[in-house]
Amino acid sequence: MAKEQLQVLNALDVAKTQWYHFTAIVIAGMGFFTDAYDIFTISLVTKLLGRIYYHSAGDPEPGSLPPHVSSAVNGVAFCGTFAGQLFFGWLGDKMGRKRVYGMTLMLMCLSSVASGLSFGKSAKGVMTTLCFFRFWLGVGIGGDYPLSATIMSEYANKKTRGAFIAAVFAMQGFGILGGGIITLIISSAFKAKFPAPAYEVDPSDQPFRPLIMSGD
Repeated sequence: MAKEQLQVLNALDVAKTQWYHFTAIVIAGMGFFTDAYDIFTISLVTKLLGRIYYHSAGDPEPGSLPPHVSSAVNGVAFCGTFAGQLFFGWLGDKMGRKRVYGMTLMLMCLSSVASGLSFGKSAKGVMTTLCFFRFWLGVGIGGDYPLSATIMSEYANKKTRGAFIAAVFAMQGFGILGGGIITLIISSAFKAKFPAPAYEVDPSDQPFRPLIMSGD
């Protein structure tokens, strides 16, 4: 069994660059894209959350998240990421990396949608459910991040391995850029379709929800 596995790895090392290499770049790269989008977009969302849920009536300034709430919303995903790296790294060795990679993507998709559907009768309730779902989103990201790079390194040949892995990691930058672009698009679309009074009067919480969910 071990000999057959070594033969497969050797064949991949000496193989010429083919279409399946670029397919692997796209698949693994999209994992990095969504990782970056989901992690860094929340910094844009917190601006909206502060204006929506923490504005005092009559205050001439827009609301902002209290420091402890902002820290929780921004940082909880990183706690999940740490747990996800440990758990899914171990599970990938046990069950196979491609299979576990699919599991992490599914967890990310479900958690991202659930984050956009965060519910509660008060600001505290919405923040609590958002943090809960973002923790599990972080768990999925923690598993996806190392598995994407590992899968790409296993498929690449010796000559192009460095370039292919760099291409996968470069998708992280596109994910951050995409988050900013999608934020502008969604905000502009809501502003054009639903012209509303200034933030002081009954702000809507709809714009931030598709922004969070669109990462997956």
